[in-house]
Amino acid sequence: MEKTTGKSNVRYEEEYILNSRGMKLFTCRWLPVHSEPKALILLCHGYAMESTISMKGCGTRLAKAGYGVYGMDYEGHGKSSGLPGYIPNFEDLVNDCSDHFTSVCERKGNMKKMRILMGESMGGAVLLLLHRKKPNYWDGAVLVAPMCKIADNIRPHPVVVNVLSKLSCVIPTWKIIPTPDIIDIAFRVPDIRDEIRSNPYCYKGKPRLLTGNQLLRVSLDLETRLKEVSLPFLLVHGGDDKVTDPSVSKLLYESASSTDKTFKLYPGMWHSLTYGELPENIEIVFSDVVNWLDDRIAVGNSRLEIEQKHGNDILLKN
Repeated sequence: MEKTTGKSNVRYEEEYILNSRGMKLFTCRWLPVHSEPKALILLCHGYAMESTISMKGCGTRLAKAGYGVYGMDYEGHGKSSGLPGYIPNFEDLVNDCSDHFTSVCERKGNMKKMRILMGESMGGAVLLLLHRKKPNYWDGAVLVAPMCKIADNIRPHPVVVNVLSKLSCVIPTWKIIPTPDIIDIAFRVPDIRDEIRSNPYCYKGKPRLLTGNQLLRVSLDLETRLKEVSLPFLLVHGGDDKVTDPSVSKLLYESASSTDKTFKLYPGMWHSLTYGELPENIEIVFSDVVNWLDDRIAVGNSRLEIEQKHGNDILLKN
């Protein structure tokens, strides 16, 4: 199924695809109407969020700036199949994104375009694992308050974590992890909190046992392998984030082996920088993001030139 609408020089389309496990996943895209996209941006949304409402502003802004933007609701999220809020295997989720985003990049009209991953919160963890899976495939990344470590104030006590980890093998889908209301501490603007609570495609219950276990496992793994990050990236984080840890983002910036890396910490801003912050703050964040993207595109490296350079680097090493 495909649906097309046009508004404000941006064309929005959506369709369902099947993943490797036969599950129906929702995908969408925002494209500039009057120009060929300057590059591809592949969106990875956060935990319990979705693409059509919570990522709409992001997709529209970037498409207006001339980029082709592609999103997908993960298994158990948004309009995709699966038990709401349930992530039985994080690797499956990463593989779904890899399969879909790769298929987008390999389309005839897209093969010469640069490939930029963009991930927010848990989507940042997805992004980093996509990069680890194909280290030389992606040309850059925009990390927005990435989940490299769950903030201590919302992580249960280690004894509780141990008990819940064991229970997740027995009652994996139960919603009994004791956490504060993430909506209240992640989204600064009250009207946006209300919008999320009334959005039928956002998961609003307590984290399911196995989901929580998977998120904790992934964040612990990422935290110990930050130096493996090698692609060009922009990392943005709110100074007053109470969901993911800004100090770990700083550590990622310092530890990554990338030669092209930028870190921007916004004092006073909360966790959700693209949807939920004060309008003037969202303008600041997107201005920084678009400027960073435009600077990379302006260098003039086509996909062919990048692949040739990578091939030459391999030959030199040998």
